Amino acid sequence: MSRPEDPDAVTILPLSLFAALTMPNPIAEAVDVTPVRYTLRFPNPETHYVEVEAEIPTDGKDAVELFMATWTPGSYLIREFSRHVEGLLAKSPGDEPLRVEKVRKNRWRIASEGLDRVIVSYRVYCREMGVQTNWVDSSFALINGAPTFLSPADSPPRPHEVAVELPSTWTRSITGLPDAPGGSPNRYVAENYDVLVDSPLYAGNPSVYEFQVDGIPHLLVNEGEAGVWDGPKSARDAEAIVRAQRDFWGSLPYDRYVFFNLLTEAGGGLEHRNSTVLMTSKWATRSRPTYLSWLFLVSHEYFHTWNVKRLRPVELGPFDYENEVHTRSLWVAEGITSYYDRLFVRRAGLCSVEEFLAGDPPRPGSGDDRAKSDIERLQETPGRLVQPLETSSFDAWIKLYRRDENSANTSISYYTKGAVVAFLLDAEIRRASGDSKSLDDVMRLAFERHSGARGFTPDQFRAVVAEVAGIDLDPWFERALQSTEELDYGPALDWFGLRFSEPDDAEDGPSADDHPAKGWLGLDTRSEGGRLVVSGVKRGTPGFEAGFNVGDEILAIGALRVPPDGFARRVGLYRPGETVSVLIARREQLMRLDATLGQAPPDRWRLELNPDATPEQVARRSRWLGE
Repeated sequence: MSRPEDPDAVTILPLSLFAALTMPNPIAEAVDVTPVRYTLRFPNPETHYVEVEAEIPTDGKDAVELFMATWTPGSYLIREFSRHVEGLLAKSPGDEPLRVEKVRKNRWRIASEGLDRVIVSYRVYCREMGVQTNWVDSSFALINGAPTFLSPADSPPRPHEVAVELPSTWTRSITGLPDAPGGSPNRYVAENYDVLVDSPLYAGNPSVYEFQVDGIPHLLVNEGEAGVWDGPKSARDAEAIVRAQRDFWGSLPYDRYVFFNLLTEAGGGLEHRNSTVLMTSKWATRSRPTYLSWLFLVSHEYFHTWNVKRLRPVELGPFDYENEVHTRSLWVAEGITSYYDRLFVRRAGLCSVEEFLAGDPPRPGSGDDRAKSDIERLQETPGRLVQPLETSSFDAWIKLYRRDENSANTSISYYTKGAVVAFLLDAEIRRASGDSKSLDDVMRLAFERHSGARGFTPDQFRAVVAEVAGIDLDPWFERALQSTEELDYGPALDWFGLRFSEPDDAEDGPSADDHPAKGWLGLDTRSEGGRLVVSGVKRGTPGFEAGFNVGDEILAIGALRVPPDGFARRVGLYRPGETVSVLIARREQLMRLDATLGQAPPDRWRLELNPDATPEQVARRSRWLGE
């Protein structure tokens, strides 16, 4: 994951990036600036609280204002982290109480009375199992910066130190931050607030696997293996992904990297400057589809080390941590990353060509029964004809993270369509350059030109693409990014020697009399407390035309009751063109809807190798896949 400015908002310096591409080191500039010092305590972790004590420099002011971020970089939603803060108190170094006034939803003013520093204490409730939030229980803690640390709002850039006091039953803490001077355990220092926010901290009893690439240590920190997760294998495969991406970019832009891998039966990932937080099931290594999904996630978040954390849209830094930050370039940040995540699992030799083409394994609870590619997911989304790709990026704050039952009809994901556009763009560049250049070259040149303090504009990124391809691609970009025209897959399939598979019902097999076409309404349903409930109604389906609503309870077809787990099977016993009367309950009122059944669209977007590919197509495909 990774996501116009209020003139009164806090402006913090951007992340320090590695040597040749960055501004001077803020910690070197701020060597004489007193740091903010935090101590984290977990006196009763089973209650889900972290206690924070902060020593805040005031520079001798009569009052100091503290703020808490409202969102975290990489996840574009205002999350109102301050709602979990309680019991905030302030005192002088001599323990005299100081007046505290809350002045905004996420700001507090401390009457510092000319003191050089004040001591602030507060508690944070931590029970959201998400990669963007905090979790504390008796077994471990995940502490993210944005939902934890109050910091001076109007202050020069300064270091932030963090000390962790562990419960007696926990053995260690781990973070991407460097150790604080002095050598004391569980003490760390961030060169500025940006780095603090971008450096999650884990505490508990993990299983840790270390490997070296180019002499640089990498840690895979597994929480919750429970004798089920295959730690050594996951570490070997993570290393293979690191090496494949190092070869792509040419070097590693950090001196240490941490994969926080929380086996908590949750899901998701969030990138950071020299670490990532991943969540999956402890059983994932026991199933090829779920393990493959984890490998794709590792590859995705690690690719962000370059694409987003260092090569970024111009809007994503310096960060305004208190307001939404809009950009039209998340298709580059997330879409291109989504294209490469699976590609690098293939290039690392960790999946077959067929697994790569099949796409993402089924998502738990999605209703899908097989892997689907980004092309399939896009073409099954009616919103592709409503929302352009750049608009999807711009509206991330109000749409992608606030999906509802109608989202599929009105919007698309910049992850999904962005990955598809990246695939088509890669083929277009290869074709235009006679296979001498590719999207790989675009990303490396963009990194060379635009990673660092400022970032790239949409026009600058397009200019890099045109330079590498050697042709003007503006009309192509206008169709792909700014319109809702259907994408043309033909040139890319032809270039790589691929095709869409034939629909199952078009293949040779038993006669139609033996296997007649099945009726179809196109409704998404779920079992809810023994009730069969409509959970989604896509435009253009018979169910949409018949007037079904999300939340309708389906009771019977005709006079025959429908079992909660057998609706699609029951509808499939009817034939396309038949009209059925469906008894539903809508807000406790019984009614009937007459629906004329259709036929489910064939699976016409499944990618596969073209058995008739020419030697030239096979050679181009092999170069693309890194074989």
